[in-house]
Amino acid sequence: MAEPLACPCGTGKPYAACCGAIHDGRRPAATAVALMRSRYAAFALGLSEYLWRTWHPSTRPATVDLDDDLVWTGLVIEDSTGGQPWDDAGTLRFTASWTSGRRSGTLRETSRFAFLDGAWVYVDGSIHH
Repeated sequence: MAEPLACPCGTGKPYAACCGAIHDGRRPAATAVALMRSRYAAFALGLSEYLWRTWHPSTRPATVDLDDDLVWTGLVIEDSTGGQPWDDAGTLRFTASWTSGRRSGTLRETSRFAFLDGAWVYVDGSIHH
């Protein structure tokens, strides 16, 4: 897959200087919001190994299987609590837009993150309908 010019996470920054630097290990996600943005970009780009690596070991699935027909089209971070460099946990609420063929929709989730062994990881999330 060709590397995108603009980062899919919606910051408006070039991918290489934004989530690309987190995906390839040049820098860690400094906050839970940065990790969430990098995970959204990983979903958009099909980076299942990165998603697996950034999932808390206690809740991580055996594999991360992505739907190739799903196209992620936008991310809005609605609210966050904690998740700063000095915290050990954080929660954030987001809406992610998607399309699949002629269908489109949104995923609304409140996600929990933890700072574990020097890095932010995704713990779990509850989906809102």
